[in-house]
Amino acid sequence: MSHAMPTVFVVDDDVSVRESLESLIRCGGWEPKIFSTADEFLAHPRAVNANCLLLDLTLPGLDGLDLQERIAADRSDMPIIFISGYGDVPKTVRAMKAGAVEFLTKPLNDDALLNAIRHAIEHSKLTLSQQSELSLLQQRRDLLTPREREVMDLVVCGLLNKQVGTKLGISEITVKAHRGKMMEKMNAASFADLVKMAERLSHQHSEKPVARSFESA
Repeated sequence: MSHAMPTVFVVDDDVSVRESLESLIRCGGWEPKIFSTADEFLAHPRAVNANCLLLDLTLPGLDGLDLQERIAADRSDMPIIFISGYGDVPKTVRAMKAGAVEFLTKPLNDDALLNAIRHAIEHSKLTLSQQSELSLLQQRRDLLTPREREVMDLVVCGLLNKQVGTKLGISEITVKAHRGKMMEKMNAASFADLVKMAERLSHQHSEKPVARSFESA
């Protein structure tokens, strides 16, 4: 995972808001990337480091909710903080249900915004770390032979070597040999370690961030 300075993307059609947020983000120790429309944002290369998105609810063309829907599938590492000058409850609910981590109302309170960004950046870091670990596990599993994968799948289900051998039609000694190679390739220190790896590969849990809402003071 990259250790570069976290990036805070801003999409807002109000130039005064953009300028104010750019200055505040720099003071907070993050790198701002500022856009006036959703299309400008989508044309920019995606971040590979920890990041978040400050997104205006009302935009010309593709609005905030549409952009949120557009990027939801492939940017789970980018928490979204919505900002809006309008108290639109149905849209707020829709945004939060779709995974937004915060919803702030204009005029923005600096402390509330900085806290929201910190929360989002930490979530992004955690997500990127989990994605990196999962990618490494998948790479290790790809190194297994078809037989070693079969042994792994049966072993993590709780079958003993003898039972695995019966299932696969091979001797217990052969199972032990495959199991040893498989444990080595997966870099599993114990059976419990292997089970945890198998669960992550099977389920690929992606927890959603806890939604919070701040009102400007």
